Amino acid sequence: MLSMITQTPAPSVVLDGADTAGVRGAVLAARSCGGRVVDDPMTLAAARNSSDLLPPTLRRVLREFRRHSGPTGSLLVRGMPVDETLLPATPTADGSVQRSLSDPATMLLLVACALGDPIAFRAEKSGALVQDVVPVPGKEEFQGNAGSVMLSFHNENAFHEHRPDYVMLLCLRPDHDRVAGLRTACSREVLPLLTEETRRALFLPEFVTEAPPSFGANRDATFPHGVLSGAPEDPDMRVDLAATTPLTPRAEAALAELGEVFDRSAQSVRLLPGDLVIVDNRVTVHGRTAFQPRYDGRDRWLQRTFVAVNLRRSRDHRPADGHVLER
Repeated sequence: MLSMITQTPAPSVVLDGADTAGVRGAVLAARSCGGRVVDDPMTLAAARNSSDLLPPTLRRVLREFRRHSGPTGSLLVRGMPVDETLLPATPTADGSVQRSLSDPATMLLLVACALGDPIAFRAEKSGALVQDVVPVPGKEEFQGNAGSVMLSFHNENAFHEHRPDYVMLLCLRPDHDRVAGLRTACSREVLPLLTEETRRALFLPEFVTEAPPSFGANRDATFPHGVLSGAPEDPDMRVDLAATTPLTPRAEAALAELGEVFDRSAQSVRLLPGDLVIVDNRVTVHGRTAFQPRYDGRDRWLQRTFVAVNLRRSRDHRPADGHVLER
Protein backbone atom coordinates (compact mmCIF):
# COMPACT_ATOMS: atom_id res chain seq x y z
CA MET A 1 0.00 0.00 0.00
CA LEU A 2 0.98 3.64 -0.20
CA SER A 3 3.36 4.57 2.59
CA MET A 4 2.50 7.66 4.61
CA ILE A 5 4.30 10.13 6.82
CA THR A 6 1.69 11.67 9.08
CA GLN A 7 -1.59 11.40 7.25
CA THR A 8 -4.28 8.89 6.28
CA PRO A 9 -3.08 6.20 3.82
CA ALA A 10 -4.37 6.64 0.29
CA PRO A 11 -7.01 4.15 -0.87
CA SER A 12 -5.78 1.20 -2.88
CA VAL A 13 -7.26 -1.79 -4.63
CA VAL A 14 -5.46 -5.01 -5.50
CA LEU A 15 -6.90 -6.84 -8.48
CA ASP A 16 -7.24 -10.60 -8.07
CA GLY A 17 -6.89 -13.17 -10.85
CA ALA A 18 -10.46 -12.78 -12.02
CA ASP A 19 -10.15 -8.98 -12.08
CA THR A 20 -6.92 -9.17 -14.05
CA ALA A 21 -8.56 -11.50 -16.54
CA GLY A 22 -11.41 -9.01 -16.82
CA VAL A 23 -8.98 -6.21 -17.66
CA ARG A 24 -7.36 -8.41 -20.32
CA GLY A 25 -10.80 -9.11 -21.79
CA ALA A 26 -11.63 -5.41 -21.97
CA VAL A 27 -8.25 -4.73 -23.62
CA LEU A 28 -8.86 -7.45 -26.19
CA ALA A 29 -12.33 -6.08 -26.96
CA ALA A 30 -11.03 -2.53 -27.40
CA ARG A 31 -8.13 -3.60 -29.60
CA SER A 32 -10.27 -5.85 -31.77
CA CYS A 33 -12.67 -3.11 -32.85
CA GLY A 34 -10.45 -0.03 -32.62
CA GLY A 35 -7.75 1.42 -34.81
CA ARG A 36 -4.09 0.45 -34.77
CA VAL A 37 -2.86 3.66 -33.18
CA VAL A 38 -3.72 5.25 -29.85
CA ASP A 39 -4.92 8.58 -31.22
CA ASP A 40 -7.25 7.17 -33.91
CA PRO A 41 -10.89 8.25 -33.31
CA MET A 42 -11.91 4.62 -33.87
CA THR A 43 -9.60 3.58 -31.03
CA LEU A 44 -11.11 6.13 -28.68
CA ALA A 45 -14.64 5.08 -29.60
CA ALA A 46 -13.72 1.44 -28.94
CA ALA A 47 -12.19 2.36 -25.59
CA ARG A 48 -15.35 4.22 -24.56
CA ASN A 49 -17.52 1.26 -25.46
CA SER A 50 -15.20 -1.33 -23.90
CA SER A 51 -14.65 0.52 -20.61
CA ASP A 52 -17.92 -1.03 -19.42
CA LEU A 53 -16.17 -4.41 -19.68
CA LEU A 54 -13.62 -3.55 -16.99
CA PRO A 55 -14.14 -5.76 -13.91
CA PRO A 56 -16.88 -4.59 -11.51
CA THR A 57 -14.39 -4.17 -8.65
CA LEU A 58 -12.37 -1.68 -10.64
CA ARG A 59 -15.38 0.14 -12.10
CA ARG A 60 -16.88 0.59 -8.62
CA VAL A 61 -13.65 2.02 -7.21
CA LEU A 62 -13.26 4.39 -10.17
CA ARG A 63 -16.85 5.56 -9.83
CA GLU A 64 -16.39 6.28 -6.12
CA PHE A 65 -13.08 8.05 -6.76
CA ARG A 66 -14.65 10.24 -9.44
CA ARG A 67 -17.43 11.27 -7.05
CA HIS A 68 -14.95 12.11 -4.27
CA SER A 69 -11.23 11.44 -4.36
CA GLY A 70 -10.96 11.17 -0.59
CA PRO A 71 -8.56 12.74 1.90
CA THR A 72 -5.44 12.03 -0.18
CA GLY A 73 -6.79 12.75 -3.68
CA SER A 74 -5.04 9.69 -5.09
CA LEU A 75 -5.80 6.04 -5.81
CA LEU A 76 -3.43 3.11 -6.26
CA VAL A 77 -4.58 0.14 -8.36
CA ARG A 78 -2.27 -2.86 -8.14
CA GLY A 79 -2.31 -5.87 -10.44
CA MET A 80 -2.97 -4.36 -13.87
CA PRO A 81 -1.75 -7.00 -16.36
CA VAL A 82 1.71 -5.70 -17.27
CA ASP A 83 4.41 -8.29 -18.03
CA GLU A 84 7.79 -6.60 -17.76
CA THR A 85 9.50 -9.50 -19.54
CA LEU A 86 7.55 -8.80 -22.74
CA LEU A 87 8.41 -5.12 -22.90
CA PRO A 88 10.85 -3.62 -25.38
CA ALA A 89 13.77 -1.52 -24.18
CA THR A 90 12.87 1.57 -22.19
CA PRO A 91 12.80 4.55 -24.59
CA THR A 92 15.51 7.18 -24.19
CA ALA A 93 14.45 9.75 -26.80
CA ASP A 94 13.33 13.15 -25.58
CA GLY A 95 9.58 13.57 -26.02
CA SER A 96 8.95 9.83 -26.31
CA VAL A 97 5.29 8.82 -26.66
CA GLN A 98 3.23 5.68 -27.29
CA ARG A 99 1.49 5.80 -30.67
CA SER A 100 0.91 2.09 -31.36
CA LEU A 101 -2.00 0.49 -29.54
CA SER A 102 -0.12 -1.66 -27.02
CA ASP A 103 -1.88 -3.44 -24.16
CA PRO A 104 -0.68 -0.92 -21.51
CA ALA A 105 -1.78 2.03 -23.68
CA THR A 106 -5.18 0.39 -24.13
CA MET A 107 -5.52 -0.04 -20.36
CA LEU A 108 -4.86 3.66 -19.86
CA LEU A 109 -7.48 4.61 -22.43
CA LEU A 110 -10.05 2.24 -20.87
CA VAL A 111 -9.57 3.67 -17.39
CA ALA A 112 -9.52 7.23 -18.77
CA CYS A 113 -12.88 6.62 -20.44
CA ALA A 114 -14.28 5.21 -17.19
CA LEU A 115 -13.30 8.46 -15.43
CA GLY A 116 -14.04 10.97 -18.20
CA ASP A 117 -12.19 11.58 -21.49
CA PRO A 118 -8.47 11.36 -22.31
CA ILE A 119 -6.88 14.66 -23.31
CA ALA A 120 -3.49 15.98 -24.33
CA PHE A 121 -1.84 19.30 -25.18
CA ARG A 122 -0.34 19.84 -28.63
CA ALA A 123 2.64 21.77 -27.26
CA GLU A 124 3.58 18.91 -24.94
CA LYS A 125 4.90 15.69 -26.45
CA SER A 126 3.20 16.46 -29.79
CA GLY A 127 -0.26 15.99 -28.29
CA ALA A 128 0.00 12.21 -27.78
CA LEU A 129 -2.70 10.77 -25.53
CA VAL A 130 -0.32 8.19 -24.03
CA GLN A 131 3.10 9.55 -23.14
CA ASP A 132 6.28 7.89 -21.90
CA VAL A 133 7.75 9.06 -18.61
CA VAL A 134 11.38 7.97 -18.88
CA PRO A 135 14.80 9.38 -18.00
CA VAL A 136 16.56 11.00 -20.96
CA PRO A 137 20.37 11.18 -21.27
CA GLY A 138 21.63 14.70 -20.65
CA LYS A 139 18.41 15.78 -18.91
CA GLU A 140 19.15 14.43 -15.46
CA GLU A 141 18.68 17.86 -13.83
CA PHE A 142 15.50 18.61 -15.77
CA GLN A 143 12.45 19.59 -13.70
CA GLY A 144 10.06 17.46 -15.71
CA ASN A 145 9.28 13.89 -16.69
CA ALA A 146 12.62 13.45 -18.54
CA GLY A 147 14.73 14.16 -15.43
CA SER A 148 15.97 11.91 -12.66
CA VAL A 149 16.72 14.40 -9.87
CA MET A 150 14.11 15.15 -7.22
CA LEU A 151 11.02 16.41 -9.03
CA SER A 152 9.30 19.19 -7.10
CA PHE A 153 5.62 19.15 -6.21
CA HIS A 154 3.21 20.42 -8.84
CA ASN A 155 -0.28 20.24 -10.21
CA GLU A 156 0.02 19.02 -13.78
CA ASN A 157 0.02 21.95 -16.22
CA ALA A 158 -0.94 24.35 -13.44
CA PHE A 159 -0.51 27.28 -15.82
CA HIS A 160 -3.36 26.17 -18.11
CA GLU A 161 -7.01 27.12 -17.67
CA HIS A 162 -7.98 23.62 -18.81
CA ARG A 163 -5.42 21.60 -16.87
CA PRO A 164 -6.28 17.91 -16.45
CA ASP A 165 -8.70 16.76 -13.78
CA TYR A 166 -6.80 13.49 -13.34
CA VAL A 167 -3.27 12.33 -14.06
CA MET A 168 -2.84 8.60 -14.56
CA LEU A 169 0.56 6.89 -14.28
CA LEU A 170 0.98 3.21 -15.16
CA CYS A 171 4.26 1.57 -14.17
CA LEU A 172 5.75 -0.68 -16.85
CA ARG A 173 9.21 -0.98 -15.31
CA PRO A 174 10.68 0.35 -12.02
CA ASP A 175 14.11 1.93 -11.71
CA HIS A 176 17.05 -0.44 -11.24
CA ASP A 177 17.51 0.30 -7.55
CA ARG A 178 13.76 0.57 -6.86
CA VAL A 179 14.22 3.84 -4.97
CA ALA A 180 12.16 6.23 -7.14
CA GLY A 181 9.07 7.18 -5.17
CA LEU A 182 5.99 8.93 -6.53
CA ARG A 183 5.16 11.60 -3.95
CA THR A 184 1.72 13.15 -3.44
CA ALA A 185 0.27 15.79 -1.12
CA CYS A 186 -3.41 16.75 -0.98
CA SER A 187 -4.96 20.11 -0.09
CA ARG A 188 -7.44 18.28 2.17
CA GLU A 189 -4.61 17.16 4.43
CA VAL A 190 -2.39 20.20 3.96
CA LEU A 191 -4.96 22.87 4.89
CA PRO A 192 -5.21 22.06 8.62
CA LEU A 193 -1.41 22.25 8.90
CA LEU A 194 -1.20 25.82 7.54
CA THR A 195 -1.50 28.98 9.59
CA GLU A 196 -4.68 31.02 9.12
CA GLU A 197 -2.62 33.84 7.62
CA THR A 198 -1.10 31.51 5.02
CA ARG A 199 -4.47 30.03 4.10
CA ARG A 200 -5.87 33.52 3.47
CA ALA A 201 -2.82 34.53 1.42
CA LEU A 202 -3.02 31.44 -0.79
CA PHE A 203 -6.54 32.43 -1.90
CA LEU A 204 -5.35 35.85 -3.13
CA PRO A 205 -4.49 36.43 -6.83
CA GLU A 206 -0.84 37.12 -6.06
CA PHE A 207 0.86 34.27 -7.95
CA VAL A 208 1.77 33.61 -11.58
CA THR A 209 2.72 30.26 -13.10
CA GLU A 210 4.78 29.50 -16.20
CA ALA A 211 4.25 26.52 -18.47
CA PRO A 212 6.57 23.60 -17.62
CA PRO A 213 9.77 23.07 -19.64
CA SER A 214 8.08 20.18 -21.48
CA PHE A 215 6.06 22.83 -23.37
CA GLY A 216 9.24 24.14 -24.99
CA ALA A 217 9.48 27.82 -25.83
CA ASN A 218 5.76 28.45 -25.23
CA ARG A 219 6.22 29.48 -21.59
CA ASP A 220 4.30 32.71 -21.04
CA ALA A 221 3.19 33.15 -17.46
CA THR A 222 -0.45 33.09 -16.42
CA PHE A 223 -2.46 36.04 -15.25
CA PRO A 224 -2.23 36.44 -11.46
CA HIS A 225 -4.15 33.71 -9.67
CA GLY A 226 -4.62 32.19 -6.26
CA VAL A 227 -2.98 28.92 -5.31
CA LEU A 228 -6.29 27.98 -3.66
CA SER A 229 -9.76 28.62 -5.04
CA GLY A 230 -13.34 27.51 -4.51
CA ALA A 231 -14.89 26.27 -1.28
CA PRO A 232 -12.77 27.39 1.70
CA GLU A 233 -13.30 24.03 3.42
CA ASP A 234 -12.34 21.99 0.32
CA PRO A 235 -10.54 24.22 -2.18
CA ASP A 236 -8.97 23.39 -5.50
CA MET A 237 -5.21 23.89 -5.72
CA ARG A 238 -3.14 25.36 -8.54
CA VAL A 239 0.62 25.44 -7.99
CA ASP A 240 3.93 24.30 -9.40
CA LEU A 241 6.78 24.89 -6.96
CA ALA A 242 9.26 25.06 -9.86
CA ALA A 243 7.15 27.42 -11.99
CA THR A 244 4.87 29.45 -9.67
CA THR A 245 6.19 32.87 -8.70
CA PRO A 246 4.79 34.89 -5.77
CA LEU A 247 4.16 38.58 -6.53
CA THR A 248 4.14 39.98 -2.98
CA PRO A 249 6.08 39.34 0.24
CA ARG A 250 3.03 37.72 1.89
CA ALA A 251 2.57 35.47 -1.15
CA GLU A 252 6.25 34.54 -0.97
CA ALA A 253 5.95 33.62 2.71
CA ALA A 254 2.76 31.62 2.09
CA LEU A 255 4.29 29.67 -0.78
CA ALA A 256 7.35 28.84 1.32
CA GLU A 257 5.16 27.54 4.14
CA LEU A 258 3.07 25.53 1.70
CA GLY A 259 6.18 23.85 0.27
CA GLU A 260 7.38 22.96 3.74
CA VAL A 261 4.00 21.43 4.62
CA PHE A 262 3.98 19.47 1.36
CA ASP A 263 7.25 17.87 2.43
CA ARG A 264 5.96 17.07 5.91
CA SER A 265 2.63 15.59 4.82
CA ALA A 266 3.60 13.85 1.58
CA GLN A 267 3.04 10.20 0.92
CA SER A 268 5.39 8.17 -1.26
CA VAL A 269 4.98 4.92 -3.16
CA ARG A 270 7.58 2.96 -5.13
CA LEU A 271 5.71 1.71 -8.14
CA LEU A 272 5.95 -1.85 -9.44
CA PRO A 273 5.00 -3.19 -12.89
CA GLY A 274 1.21 -3.17 -13.14
CA ASP A 275 0.73 -0.39 -10.57
CA LEU A 276 -1.62 2.35 -11.76
CA VAL A 277 -1.80 5.59 -9.77
CA ILE A 278 -4.58 8.09 -10.40
CA VAL A 279 -4.01 11.59 -9.01
CA ASP A 280 -6.86 14.08 -8.62
CA ASN A 281 -5.03 17.02 -10.16
CA ARG A 282 -7.57 19.50 -8.79
CA VAL A 283 -6.63 18.93 -5.16
CA THR A 284 -3.36 16.96 -5.16
CA VAL A 285 0.19 17.80 -6.19
CA HIS A 286 2.71 15.15 -7.12
CA GLY A 287 6.45 14.83 -7.52
CA ARG A 288 9.16 12.15 -7.47
CA THR A 289 12.24 11.27 -5.47
CA ALA A 290 15.60 11.05 -7.26
CA PHE A 291 16.96 7.91 -8.86
CA GLN A 292 19.99 6.86 -10.91
CA PRO A 293 19.32 5.89 -14.53
CA ARG A 294 21.72 3.59 -16.38
CA TYR A 295 20.46 4.05 -19.97
CA ASP A 296 20.77 0.33 -20.62
CA GLY A 297 17.24 -0.33 -21.85
CA ARG A 298 15.99 -1.34 -18.40
CA ASP A 299 15.42 2.05 -16.81
CA ARG A 300 12.26 3.24 -15.11
CA TRP A 301 9.32 3.46 -17.52
CA LEU A 302 5.90 4.87 -16.74
CA GLN A 303 3.17 5.74 -19.20
CA ARG A 304 0.93 8.72 -18.59
CA THR A 305 -2.51 9.84 -19.69
CA PHE A 306 -4.48 12.95 -18.70
CA VAL A 307 -8.24 12.91 -18.11
CA ALA A 308 -10.88 15.63 -18.30
CA VAL A 309 -14.21 15.13 -16.54
CA ASN A 310 -15.94 17.83 -18.58
CA LEU A 311 -14.54 17.76 -22.10
CA ARG A 312 -17.01 20.40 -23.27
CA ARG A 313 -15.36 23.02 -21.09
CA SER A 314 -12.30 23.16 -23.39
CA ARG A 315 -14.21 23.00 -26.68
CA ASP A 316 -12.75 26.25 -28.03
CA HIS A 317 -9.25 24.78 -27.63
CA ARG A 318 -10.02 21.52 -29.50
CA PRO A 319 -10.57 21.78 -33.28
CA ALA A 320 -13.20 19.38 -34.64
CA ASP A 321 -14.07 18.39 -31.07
CA GLY A 322 -10.94 16.23 -30.81
CA HIS A 323 -9.06 15.24 -27.68
CA VAL A 324 -5.98 17.46 -28.15
CA LEU A 325 -5.91 21.05 -26.91
CA GLU A 326 -4.16 23.14 -29.55
CA ARG A 327 -3.45 26.10 -27.28
